[in-house]
Amino acid sequence: MSKATINPETLYGSTQFGFSHAVKSSRATTVHCSGQVAWDKDYNIVGGDDIAAQARQALSNLKTVLADAGASIDDIVRLRTYVVNHKPEYLEPVGMALAEFYGDTTPAANTWIGVQSLAMPEFLIEIEATAEINE
Repeated sequence: MSKATINPETLYGSTQFGFSHAVKSSRATTVHCSGQVAWDKDYNIVGGDDIAAQARQALSNLKTVLADAGASIDDIVRLRTYVVNHKPEYLEPVGMALAEFYGDTTPAANTWIGVQSLAMPEFLIEIEATAEINE
């Protein structure tokens, strides 16, 4: 069982923006993570109006969910990033949060989706993941 990121040299470089063009996987168990937001354990919003801080908290929550499922960042094959009222200025701070999240791991495939709103008005970003693990 394996996972391979696909980043053709004939396409634009994507990993510096926090995603690979595709992920090919033949692992046994799929973990579908619900979208994570910037809530802490006590339902406090972390980051206020700072999209980068909210992204870091959402990614931290995602990392916790993955760990409880027996997965890690290395096992992610797909992210979906939902951003309220997206504007180009959000690319850099969210991209930096994604880079911190992935560290030395090549990023998985990711689709960035601008949305009008999320479940609560204070949420600026929601990030969901799909991971595949060997069991």
